[in-house]
Amino acid sequence: MYLTGISDEAGVELDTQIKATKELGWHTIEARSVKVGDWPAANIHDLPEPAFEITVQKLNDAGIGVCCFGSTIANWGKRITDPPDSSIAEAKRAIPRMQRLGTKLIRIMSFAIREDSDDQMEEERFRRLRELTRMFLDAGLQPVHENCMNYGGMGWPFALRLLENVPGLKWVWDTGNPLFNPDRSKPKPWPHQDPWEFYQKVKPWIVHVHVKDVIWDAARNEAVYTWPGEGHGKVREILADLIKSGYNGGISIEPHIAAVFHDPNAKTVPPEAQYASYVEYGRRLQKLISEILPTTQSTRG
Repeated sequence: MYLTGISDEAGVELDTQIKATKELGWHTIEARSVKVGDWPAANIHDLPEPAFEITVQKLNDAGIGVCCFGSTIANWGKRITDPPDSSIAEAKRAIPRMQRLGTKLIRIMSFAIREDSDDQMEEERFRRLRELTRMFLDAGLQPVHENCMNYGGMGWPFALRLLENVPGLKWVWDTGNPLFNPDRSKPKPWPHQDPWEFYQKVKPWIVHVHVKDVIWDAARNEAVYTWPGEGHGKVREILADLIKSGYNGGISIEPHIAAVFHDPNAKTVPPEAQYASYVEYGRRLQKLISEILPTTQSTRG
């Protein structure tokens, strides 16, 4: 097991991401949005080639690896009714870059939920995900699906149908997402998902974990992001269960404390506050795990 983080949450500049990673004593990042030099920030699979070359050099010089690409492939911004061309193109760009960096995992999704229809076009989703999964597996790489605002994140029955119909696909479990996603497998009005129930159902496929923690504020109808273990995401319980089970994958922080990366309405925060919250989140996760380890070790005997 190793600790890492979705490093653009420390800051979009690659130098900032490397600095935060080294301050925490970690050796890898989960790369999502990256900015180097005068090029605009972009997902790592969309960086212009010169910017990607600088990224590779900076990471190598710092002794920092990339454990996972946080791609935008088939994410909640892409509709299943649109052609899959953009996701296929992103996959084709990502594969050689992952191979160049020695990265084995890439986060993908299963396209946006159709809010205006009961027909989620399951077979078309499965067909597209099978194609994308084959592309990565054939290249010796492992796609991992995140429970987020997508078909596979609609509730655990949808996740299991996806996994059953897409051979070779694995899972990245996000501890916080169930708290603000409705369980569409239940009758309306949909309740929010039960994070422990969902986790237990997909546990056999989990090879990577995102840690964010959330309290749902019903009065304001919004998620309030907390330090790890202080919300309702069952972070402590899930990490303890994984460790007890011999989990040896990554635990990747996605704090959302200072700002929500993908929320265009999120308030602007000073870069130093964003950086500080990321490092503090990492330290709190380290402390949480250190508290769990003696218990799980004694449980193992």
